[in-house]
Amino acid sequence: FMSQEKYIGMDVHQATISVAVMDASGKLIMECLLETKAATIVEFIQGLQGTLALTFEEGTSAAWLHDLLKPHVSRLVVCDPRKAALLKEGNKSDRMDARKLAEMLRTNQLKPVYHGEHGIRTLKELGRSYLTITKDVTRSMNRIKALYRSWAIPCSGAGVYAPRHRAEWLAKIEQPGVRVRAEHLYQQLDSLQPLRLQARGELLRESCQHPAVKLLRQIPSIGPIRAALLVALLQTPQRFRTKRQLWAYSGFAVETHDSGEYRWVRGKLQRNRERITVRGLNDNHNKDVKNLFKSAAISASTRPGPLRDFYGARVDKGMRPTMARLTLARKIATITLTMWKKGVGFDPRNLHRPAA
Repeated sequence: FMSQEKYIGMDVHQATISVAVMDASGKLIMECLLETKAATIVEFIQGLQGTLALTFEEGTSAAWLHDLLKPHVSRLVVCDPRKAALLKEGNKSDRMDARKLAEMLRTNQLKPVYHGEHGIRTLKELGRSYLTITKDVTRSMNRIKALYRSWAIPCSGAGVYAPRHRAEWLAKIEQPGVRVRAEHLYQQLDSLQPLRLQARGELLRESCQHPAVKLLRQIPSIGPIRAALLVALLQTPQRFRTKRQLWAYSGFAVETHDSGEYRWVRGKLQRNRERITVRGLNDNHNKDVKNLFKSAAISASTRPGPLRDFYGARVDKGMRPTMARLTLARKIATITLTMWKKGVGFDPRNLHRPAA
């Protein structure tokens, strides 16, 4: 009994963790409440005997918990809460959630979220920092333009942000309160810009330690920042068995939604000819990775080179430019995966292999 497999479900919160432990037959053998503190959690896990399988949901503390507990258990699953349908059913409490997680781990119903590569943690954090600050800069810029537009002051282009033109732009605002608001937004933007440059420099310096970044920079339109972010976000190409898995992760997989395929005609079952099949790209994806491949495809389609030729050939055959750009984004994703997995350089001849 002592050496059998145990399944541990943890419902993690800021101050406490609800824990449920089940045996291989699904019998609940222990429940407790732990403080969210490294020493307490490790001590509890070490007190359990047998082969331990552990799960908790992806969330704020997931990366910390993963690194803390991985050495102490034989199997660790950080699960995707969006895919755990059982958690949404029936009564809900921390204790119930921990039990359900243990049960779903025992019956293999959990969809894992990738947590891995130790050597990439610094690059991953610096990449996240750069992306967050970049989004804040964009948000400040959007707010400045929105303020001018809300007072019917046209402001296209980037001139509205330049410090040298600021006084003349502020003079266009007649309301003193609105002018103060605009000044605050400009101050916010001015404080974020140097911070973004600093984050960029730190990301680029750290990216020099990773050979994969140097390799991916050979792809046209994948510059130093995009290469660093791709390695930071994807971590390892081994996560993706095929290019289609990477497409789905990047939001480039086509989904079809169909309903009412058959009907009865004179007592016989017939396929409905007037089926309405809705096609679209998958919604559950990593938005940052999608933006990277998308922006790379947009810049590649405007700059001379093999990728632009690939894009142009599709447009010449009658493909819509938006569809051609999607095909190019998929192709860049495929090349990234192939080069990274095999450790080979960029070869323009690979562009002519089928993308789908």
